[in-house]
Amino acid sequence: MITGELKSKIDRVWDAFWSGGISNPLEVIEQITYLLFIRRLDDIQTLAEKKARIAGNGVIENPVFLPGQANLRWSRFKNTAPEVMHTTIADEVFPFLRGLGDGSTYSEHMRDARFTIPTPALLSKVVDMLDDIPLDHRDTNGDLYEYLLSKIASAGVNGQFRTPRHIIELMVKMTAPQPSDEICDPACGTAGFLVAASEYVRDSHADALLDQAQRAHFHRSMFHGYDFDSTMLRIGSMNMLLHGIESPDIRYRDSLSEGASEDADKYTLILANPPFAGSLDYEATAKDLQRTVKTKKTELLFLALFLKLLKPGGRAAVIVPDGVLFGSSTAHKTLRKTLVEDQKLDAVVKLPSGVFRPYAGVSTAILFFTKTNSGGTDSVWFYDVQADGFSLDDKRNPVEANDLPDVLARWKSLDAEKDRARTEQSFLVPKADIVEQGYDLSLNRYKEIVHDEIEHRAPLDIIADIETLEDEIAKGLAELKAMLS
Repeated sequence: MITGELKSKIDRVWDAFWSGGISNPLEVIEQITYLLFIRRLDDIQTLAEKKARIAGNGVIENPVFLPGQANLRWSRFKNTAPEVMHTTIADEVFPFLRGLGDGSTYSEHMRDARFTIPTPALLSKVVDMLDDIPLDHRDTNGDLYEYLLSKIASAGVNGQFRTPRHIIELMVKMTAPQPSDEICDPACGTAGFLVAASEYVRDSHADALLDQAQRAHFHRSMFHGYDFDSTMLRIGSMNMLLHGIESPDIRYRDSLSEGASEDADKYTLILANPPFAGSLDYEATAKDLQRTVKTKKTELLFLALFLKLLKPGGRAAVIVPDGVLFGSSTAHKTLRKTLVEDQKLDAVVKLPSGVFRPYAGVSTAILFFTKTNSGGTDSVWFYDVQADGFSLDDKRNPVEANDLPDVLARWKSLDAEKDRARTEQSFLVPKADIVEQGYDLSLNRYKEIVHDEIEHRAPLDIIADIETLEDEIAKGLAELKAMLS
């Protein structure tokens, strides 16, 4: 977490962007992203130069900057006058960025890069701030970017791009990514799920990353993200870079339109919070998805997509709106039946409706399932989350009440859940009960409520009490009237 002086610096630069005429938070982050990328290129070149000196032959392998391009390097232009720096970056550095052709995910997304910082003074202030941050430390630059991305959520209208980090971390811990996994988020946005998964693997399987082949998989073929917003792709790929992933597969794709034919049965873990409440024309939707579920609703189409993308044995943790759990349309019922009968539905974790405030009040749940193509659902675990550690109003201030650690603890000890009554916060529901309820997955369908004992009285006795009360009120009013007169 970024605090203190560094946080204040970022806030000051953010304010400078706004006063300088750039008020869109995505544009602010995008411009900072470009500058971080430019600095990263200079660091790569510096490292290559050190290796050449150590080797003694002076030959730089795969140079980023060719002879005559030294003025484009961060270490050079950061020391020039603000007006010179602005001209150099606008007229030379950005054309250079757009022409990069090393085939990396970053160079792909920089091809339509636009420089929109309006004044030399603002540019100089931003460059000075970024130059003070030690970007060779993964934790520092990762925290920097996380703090920048949190600004999207606070901006309101663009907040749909960002899932709360504590919810992401819960989903990652519950699915426990392994070093051999191939992880995908088909609606990746800022790549929050992929970043959290990479951090989990680093922390939990540090020894595995000492192996050369395993390390290459981690950096080049473990993480896959799709989005159809080029700004999100740039921000997401830079988020991965600053968290130490050298070449993740972050690419442009309209997942629902293009379908999953080329990537079918490819991934072992899917983590996602796909768009809700959208509706596509049948003609614009991939035919292979329509064969799985005939619908226009994006939340259902994404679930069909996830089943298509997963390898048999692959697992998924995805956020869905409540309507997916109990919707009565043929498409809703078909998809739920598929999860229960043809695959293995593991859990439904009901989230409180304030989790996505201030920018959405929709009620949601997390579905956990495993692709088997042969069934396997014996019972489904339900958990009713009442508190997530933050107030459930628009302010989302930290509070003590937090069920998420308990969710994780109970998930890891599911055998103990068999004895829990359905009046408790979590419980297991046998498959037969779910089938009997028409594959309804809403928690309230199975949760039992303890009613306090109520005294049952005859209606005539209740009427007599009411009449007595009316008489007493009338008497009291008469006495009050007499006193006043």
